Amino acid sequence: MNIENAVVLITGANRGIGLAFARELLARGARKVYAAARDPATVTLAGVQALRLDVTQPEQIAAAAEMAADVTLVINNAGIAQPGGFLAEDSEAVARRIFETNFFGVLNVSKAFARVLKANGGGALINVLSVASWVNGGELAAYSASKSAAWSLTNALRHELAGQKTQVLGLHMAYVDTDLTRGFDVPKTSAEEIVQRALDGLAAGADEVLADALTQQVRQGLTAPRPVYLPQGQ
Repeated sequence: MNIENAVVLITGANRGIGLAFARELLARGARKVYAAARDPATVTLAGVQALRLDVTQPEQIAAAAEMAADVTLVINNAGIAQPGGFLAEDSEAVARRIFETNFFGVLNVSKAFARVLKANGGGALINVLSVASWVNGGELAAYSASKSAAWSLTNALRHELAGQKTQVLGLHMAYVDTDLTRGFDVPKTSAEEIVQRALDGLAAGADEVLADALTQQVRQGLTAPRPVYLPQGQ
């Protein structure tokens, strides 16, 4: 995927990783960047076209696909998180809310824009996933489960879209220095570094990008004698 002259739609583009994607894409010569957000007034970056898009609203997704019919790259970045385990009293309501954005939002945006990408030569799709796709310690139980589901969705889309020559890239990372992780006292990678590695991987034809050292370690740990997703020290 060649970023220069690409037309890109980014969900959740008003802050965090989405905003970093918008900045880097402009810097790399993208012809047009649709910066989608629930409230387009929150998109303040110069040089992008703000677009109203709540990924939990099918009618807004359909409208976005009609308006942005020239897109060649879709970045499914919009996501939400909430702490708490599955045994919490409100866990079902929390899980449903998180899955609506982190799984069904990705699914519905991908479905709506698949025909757009096909009409424009195939293009590419980036799904912003997480190291939490592979591990779930319960602190962010519903978020982790939603990212596992989105990882599986990404793998399925890679097969389903291959026939129309759409490249599908899954982006995994651990803690990124954004508003979402403000309350976590842990080492973090800048959003800019994550985005640069993602776009470098896209340009190289990668299927997955493991964007930091912790993610790479966890991925290797999936095949350990006691896999990393099981409780350790037992």
